[in-house]
Amino acid sequence: MGDLSAFRGRWFVVKIGGELAQDVPRLARTVGAAARAFLDAGIKVCVVHGGGPQATELAKKLGLETKQVAGQRVTDEATLEVMKMSLAGQVSVNVASALRLAGVPALCTTGVSAGLVDATRRPPVTVAGVEGAVDYGLVGDISAVNVTLLETLSERGVVLAVGSLAGDASGRVFNVNADTVATRVAGKLRAAKLLLVSNVPGVLSDRNDPSSRLPRLTPAEAKAQIAAGVIQGGMIPKVEESLAMLDEGIDAIHIVGLSPERAILDEALDPGSCGTVFAKE
Repeated sequence: MGDLSAFRGRWFVVKIGGELAQDVPRLARTVGAAARAFLDAGIKVCVVHGGGPQATELAKKLGLETKQVAGQRVTDEATLEVMKMSLAGQVSVNVASALRLAGVPALCTTGVSAGLVDATRRPPVTVAGVEGAVDYGLVGDISAVNVTLLETLSERGVVLAVGSLAGDASGRVFNVNADTVATRVAGKLRAAKLLLVSNVPGVLSDRNDPSSRLPRLTPAEAKAQIAAGVIQGGMIPKVEESLAMLDEGIDAIHIVGLSPERAILDEALDPGSCGTVFAKE
């Protein structure tokens, strides 16, 4: 079992999926409690959140079709408005409520605010298994992270919780995958840990069996698991993004769930005990 004091003065970035933001008390007992423990140990904390389920539900209520290609949401003008309402509205307020309930002084916003996360519009790209180039619309590729602002607010005791929208100096707004925002922010902060928190307890060798969790993967092992078809579907881009960011200054990346309620804290203290940790070989 490790000691959090070893990370004093370092950054932990915690990414939470939108599906977790629907139960505020549980979010407070899990993510909130872990964030509070990190702060008490002198660790600097940034939270990044998505909002996919809320956006899909709102789009359905508005009669809008949700289109995805290879697990990525195609974002037209109407969909971007839905993402704004979901990420900066419903999910942001729920995350703020949960963190406040846990005694965490959080300021919840999006990457657009004060140029926290800048992006450029993604050009049409080639996607495996799809004919022709795919235009994802108003989806952004991250170009810069305002590390100075994150550091300044942290020095004042404020935890930033950032919804996964980004912008540029011309005032344009882009939808960005929350895992991508979290990994790029963590990379720029040279974070000691990036904790990707979702309803999945880690990388599973059998996606239907939570007990098949793989505690630790090196980059070579992870690539072999992808090639063998063990890591499948939406877990593939999450894993590939994680591997890429190990070369960008992040010490370790953890995929972890919310069960048991101390899972995030215990995974930080004892890597591989409650999730899957990716570390350099």
